[in-house]
Amino acid sequence: MRVLYRNKSEQHELTVYDTQKLYGEKGRFRVLEFSNAAVQGAMDLDDPTRMVLEYPRAMVHLMEQNDPEFDKVFVVGHGIGTLPTHLSDRQVKVAELDEEVAKLSRTLFGYKGSPVLIGDGRELLGQEPAGTYDYIIVDAFTATGTPEQFITSDFFVMVKDKLDSGGAVLLNVFGRAGNDRLVNAIYTTLQEQFAYTRAFALPTDTTDEVQNRILMGSHHPIEFQIRDMAGFVEQEPEEGYIIVDPDCPEQ
Repeated sequence: MRVLYRNKSEQHELTVYDTQKLYGEKGRFRVLEFSNAAVQGAMDLDDPTRMVLEYPRAMVHLMEQNDPEFDKVFVVGHGIGTLPTHLSDRQVKVAELDEEVAKLSRTLFGYKGSPVLIGDGRELLGQEPAGTYDYIIVDAFTATGTPEQFITSDFFVMVKDKLDSGGAVLLNVFGRAGNDRLVNAIYTTLQEQFAYTRAFALPTDTTDEVQNRILMGSHHPIEFQIRDMAGFVEQEPEEGYIIVDPDCPEQ
């Protein structure tokens, strides 16, 4: 491993490094990590346009499968810019809280996609007109996981308002492979606002492992082809509690 950059920004402990092996695959990779060795983006240096990580590949499939003509997308959480780069032929707005992350995506990962709006993703999305977006993607992380402001009932109410009548929201979250209380709560809160929801996860060997989860909410039935889900399989989280904003009374 060859470290190219290490620094602590206002939001994250950031590390960029090159490695010849990533998740068991050999090659030449450049990786962005946040705190606690959490991989936030990976580039194949021999094929920079390839989506290395499974979750963006699965998300793109869900988007294309459920709305082949989609055009307008709002992404919360930039990373190295994998999704907006792949969606460069669409109208994409990207919100990123950490200006240093946006800078690294350009200087060390060659990002040339849509301009990145620096600021709080919830506030920036709130400024958008109602009924604007085909898809809203939440891919934001801190050292403790997905920021709570992006998983509350009030946030999903706002998301629903910003989507067009056929739109949908996709979230990339982390949780234990077994019965994860927070993932259950996020999913239950999402179900409160959207008539159709589905949850997907990468299989793990034990129930203690932390895994990627993709949660999707829509007003229309959600379709997918398992062969195109990059290894993700459908899971049904258990019923959880409703997450409310900290300044809201408990429901």
